[in-house]
Formats: sequence, C-alpha cells, structure tokens
Amino acid sequence: MTTAEPIPRLAARAPSTEPAAALFDMDGLLIDTEPLWFAVETQILAEYGASWTHDDHATLIGSSSPVASAFLSQRTGGRITPEAVADLLLVRMAEQLKSAPPLQPGAKALLDEVAAAGIPRALVSSSARVLIDAILSSLAPLSFDAVVAGDDVTHHKPHPEPYLRAAQLLGVDASSCVAFEDSPTGAAAASAAGCVVVGVPSIAPIRPAPRQVVVASLEDVDLAFLRSLFPTG
Repeated sequence: MTTAEPIPRLAARAPSTEPAAALFDMDGLLIDTEPLWFAVETQILAEYGASWTHDDHATLIGSSSPVASAFLSQRTGGRITPEAVADLLLVRMAEQLKSAPPLQPGAKALLDEVAAAGIPRALVSSSARVLIDAILSSLAPLSFDAVVAGDDVTHHKPHPEPYLRAAQLLGVDASSCVAFEDSPTGAAAASAAGCVVVGVPSIAPIRPAPRQVVVASLEDVDLAFLRSLFPTG
C-alpha cells in the first residue's frame, strides 16, 4: 500500500452550472460485480465451515479489503487469517473478472454524456488496483481521467481521503464535484470530502441528506440533472 501525502484542499471556486468533475464508485455503481463478490465470499466461507448470507454481504458494501477480510476471517472463527482471506478474494475475483462484467443500466450513456460535455471523470474505488485494471481492460475503450484504488490511499471509505485524492489528481476542489455511490459507506466518504453526492443504492439503502440526492438508477441521471445540483447565484 502506498503512503499518501497530506491532501491540501483547494480554494473552492464560484458556483457553476455544471460540476467541475464527476467521481464514480465502481463495484455496484458502474459495474454489476456485487453478485461476483457474494459468490466468492460464500465459497471461501463454505470451505472453512461457515455460512454467508446476503445480509452479511450487505454489511460490507463499500468496505476496504482489510475491513472485509477481517470480517470474513472472524466469521470462520479465525480458521483463516485476514491476510489469507484477502489473498483468496484477490485471486478468485481476478479469475471471475476475466470476462467483462456487465455495466449497470444507464452507466455507459451517463459516462459518454459527461465526457462529451468536457467534464473530467475519475474512478474512486475501494477495490485493489489489479482488479480495477482487469475490469477497465475488459471494458476498453472505457477510461477515466484519474483512478484512485483502495491501495492508493492510507485511509479508506468512509474516510474522505479517496475522494479528496481524486479531486486533487483532477486539479479541482472536491466541493465542486459530483460523486456517485451505491453504498452508505461510499456516500459518507464523498460527503465528508465536500462533494455533492448522488446515491444509487445497490443493496444497502442510502438516505437523502443535504447535498445528497438518491435516485433509483443511473438511467435517471443526465447532464441536465447534474446541472440542477449546481445552481448559480
């Protein structure tokens, strides 16, 4: 894991009619990988004589690898270490991702519209970079102007560091960005960074809050909708 330098906050720019950048979570938000994660987690737990449910999986939505691995290790009664769980998750998910996972409904259209408008795009994920690279390779020519992986930061979601890092890489202030998240953990991280948050719940519910709206699908979001989140004056 890299050691991240302190992230300075840039001076907030004046309100505009569109976001300075669009920051996207990956698993569950853009890519329908949650069923794959659930299947791999269930398989690992079964091998160590433990059960795993959708409710268990829901508690880990948006969590970092260390948090998820420690939780799974605990469920086995310590019969496998968190480090060994992390290794198994990485190897088995990489195998699952050899075939391109499906994009969520509305994801491609929104990404294309944002790019056509000249709005920078960043991917902000808790997943390891090796998994992100595998997904982006399988989905080429889909690309982003910046990518922040779980192993790029010291503090993981719900800490704001991943979103502050993405804004820094794009040269914009996080408060002028819109962030898309499918989990309460990720939404909390983006909100703590100062972003306007669009929640698109996949498994765990997300509640509306100041500077945080909730929609049923990315199909409900377009450039006009994003501009409405950044009124002038």
